[in-house]
Amino acid sequence: MEQTLLIRVTGIDQPGITAGILRILAEARAEVLDMEQVVVRDRLNLGLLIAVAEEQAPLKDLLFFGWERNLHFDFEVVDPPEDLPAPSRFAVTVIGARLGPEALGGVADAIADGGGNIERIVRLSNYPVISYELIVMGGHTDTMRKGLLEASSLHQVDIALQREGLARRAKRLVVIDMDSTLIRDEAIDLLADEVGNGAEVRSITEATMSGRHDFESALRDRVSRLAGMDVARLNAVASRIRYTPGARTFARTLRRLGYRTALVSGGFDVFAEEVRRHLGIDIAHANSLEVADGRLTGRLVGDVLDGPAKARLLEEIAAAEGIPLEQTVAVGDGSNDLEMLAKAGLGIAFNAKPVVDAAADTTLKVPYLDAILFVLGIRRQDIEAADRTDG
Repeated sequence: MEQTLLIRVTGIDQPGITAGILRILAEARAEVLDMEQVVVRDRLNLGLLIAVAEEQAPLKDLLFFGWERNLHFDFEVVDPPEDLPAPSRFAVTVIGARLGPEALGGVADAIADGGGNIERIVRLSNYPVISYELIVMGGHTDTMRKGLLEASSLHQVDIALQREGLARRAKRLVVIDMDSTLIRDEAIDLLADEVGNGAEVRSITEATMSGRHDFESALRDRVSRLAGMDVARLNAVASRIRYTPGARTFARTLRRLGYRTALVSGGFDVFAEEVRRHLGIDIAHANSLEVADGRLTGRLVGDVLDGPAKARLLEEIAAAEGIPLEQTVAVGDGSNDLEMLAKAGLGIAFNAKPVVDAAADTTLKVPYLDAILFVLGIRRQDIEAADRTDG
């Protein structure tokens, strides 16, 4: 008679444990139905689900192997696995400057309240932020999302909920905003500082990015206040651009992984091209300032690159690269990024205005752009290993 056994193995990890156990199971003509292994601080946790003839169950051989290796074996007879459709799987990414038991417990409660079961937990990073990925089986998406949003607000951590599957693992294009995303500044505000209009332009910029002004009319209004500025002063402004912490790591890692990257900005091409070149981004699109006799006229050249235009560019770039929209990621912070975030397979609001946070698939409030890599399931130790290899 065949029985199904769940075998749990714990102890200090060492080479040859898994190979030795599988060798014993092979000699007993057992069938491996499932197997998972996790090592935490050199402590092994190995689980195997096997089917084996009752008279051939290799319990003594496994116990002797465990005695030789100072391992603990636990055996349990369980029901054979049912041939049922696999439940939905989700990836929950938790990111914070500190992740204590209160925050992690709040996440676990939200998952349980939504009917999900945590299958696996993996730490993705321990600096500059701490992050974990939880793989969840089953559950009601809307209920879990609501609970996770509450946990995020209560414990001041970022939480992303995504369906786990090929679409998540196959992202190939990242389209990102520039001002207040790739860089910490709004270029139009820096330009206004040069001509003494900084305070009033900043006020318009804030209202526009929060969705209180029409983007095109507000941009043309702000650009008109730059009329007469010597174009030579653009270089002085470009030298004051401050890159968002983690921007270089973010761009470098995506490049290593073979992602295509595009900068799509409602700002200006003179700065977008400099940022593209500095970070090694593949494509850059932005608005153009009109120049006459070496000075800014206070007008723009061509159509304004606004919110709808950003969404169209995402579609066009994806089509030109042969990449389905579900394999795209969009990142932005302002109301003019809303259409782009909605169009992408994954829309990420990065330190965004409330109106953008409310609409995006995922929100990040930590000040490090490379935290987006953790949402994509990339581990910090793999990033560092690649950096060391490349020198």
